[in-house]
Amino acid sequence: MGLFLFVFPDSSILDFGYATLDNFFSLAPYIMLFLVPTITMRSLADEYKSGTFEILKTLPLSPSKIVWGKYFGCLLVVAMALLPTVIYAVSIQQLSSKGGIDVGSTVGSYIGLLMLGAVYTAVGICTSSFTNNTVVAFILAAFVCFLLYSGFTAVSKLPVFANGADYYIGMLGIDFHYKSISRGVIDTRDVLYFLAVIFLFLLITQRNIGRR
Repeated sequence: MGLFLFVFPDSSILDFGYATLDNFFSLAPYIMLFLVPTITMRSLADEYKSGTFEILKTLPLSPSKIVWGKYFGCLLVVAMALLPTVIYAVSIQQLSSKGGIDVGSTVGSYIGLLMLGAVYTAVGICTSSFTNNTVVAFILAAFVCFLLYSGFTAVSKLPVFANGADYYIGMLGIDFHYKSISRGVIDTRDVLYFLAVIFLFLLITQRNIGRR
């Protein structure tokens, strides 16, 4: 990400001449498509493969405790991966000649990015619960996250939905709500959407490991 923002000429902020992190927040969701599944792919798949899942099930832990424990452990790693990127905001703020970056929009974008990472983590935990192959878990998580982020937006742009249905189809995708929060306004509907998707995938995961 640092190379994209400060080195490569086509996307360099230093060559843009305007203090903004728009390039970062537009590229970050796609970088996280590969980063988060890498973090989550071993969460349950490796337990199945190594045989430690049977030991885990003998402990006085309910399926929900196992799932939420795995989830918050992976989410903490994702949050720690995002934390150093605050340096980008500080750097651009210090390098700007006047005005600086839009603080409200930047804070909103970081909140949106964290919630996006939370959804990707839930998806990664869920796909990892279906297989004992970590590579398959990674590919499935990346594919599902891509569909959730870009799939509904792509479908909404089809001419057949140009009569007004495109707006509602777009609302089903993560991209719509991520961009809404990135404007700097925290809308309750956007927050509820992210929470609903997280709970849905974690519920599927809980049911899945409960049957094993």
